[in-house]
Amino acid sequence: MSFTEKYNKITELVRDDIKKIDERISDHIKLSPDINDLLKTFLTKNAKRIRPILAILYLRANSIPLTEVHYDFLTAIEIIHNASLIHDDVVDESDTRRGLETLNSKFNNKIAILTGDYLLSKALVYLNKINSPETISICTDTLSDMCQGEVEQYFNKFKITSIENYLNKTKKKTAKLFQTTTEGVILLSQNSDRKLAKDFGHNFGMAFQIRDDLINIKNNDKLKPSQNDIESGIFNAPVIFAGQTTDLTDGFAKTETLLNNYIEKARETISNLKESTYKQALYELLGILNNGKI
Repeated sequence: MSFTEKYNKITELVRDDIKKIDERISDHIKLSPDINDLLKTFLTKNAKRIRPILAILYLRANSIPLTEVHYDFLTAIEIIHNASLIHDDVVDESDTRRGLETLNSKFNNKIAILTGDYLLSKALVYLNKINSPETISICTDTLSDMCQGEVEQYFNKFKITSIENYLNKTKKKTAKLFQTTTEGVILLSQNSDRKLAKDFGHNFGMAFQIRDDLINIKNNDKLKPSQNDIESGIFNAPVIFAGQTTDLTDGFAKTETLLNNYIEKARETISNLKESTYKQALYELLGILNNGKI
């Protein structure tokens, strides 16, 4: 079974849930007639919704029913994620994203930045609806970490740093939003183990980004320019482990070991959950981090 088939099989379990989030995202895009259609396409085409899918599967694996509050929170998370992608494309001067022309390439940096800011304002609307100060607090803390991670990456361009620095950057830029997603839905449920949810999201997010970094260098990601990280001076785990940018054989092997460690940590976090279709889907989602790209 191909990666796409495996992923579609998993997402089919939560299709109706994701539809509710998609509707929320699309219904509130009213920025300008000149950009609304393009922005809606960006937010929906080739968007895999991995964060809300992970959180919904986690809730259902814990036998927790979803409420409108959960959907509003996950909509905010997905909007925050997409806003960060638009801002990242400006910083990285990217021309493509998800196989589409980026907003900064189609228009200019000013419009792209303003569009990203607009999306963040919409995320705040949904967070405000939830009326949970603690949930808002972890989201604002996450936004701060995401910005710090981007700034640290910028100032470390063309530098082979330590693996500790790489892991810290990865935690801030990517894993923290996954962690906030799973922790947040449990916090809003008020009847489960918040620490386990936090640990699961963190480990999944770390594995997700490490895998993405491997794919980037191995030229397997058809929706982004190949090897754009190395060419842009962003030296991730394979380069750091290899200590160079040319022969990365040793770096690949060590990065794959690092990836597997985080996958196993995530598996251990959910191992005590009652057996169910949703728990199995979480295991399968972890499995395709080893065998395919997201």
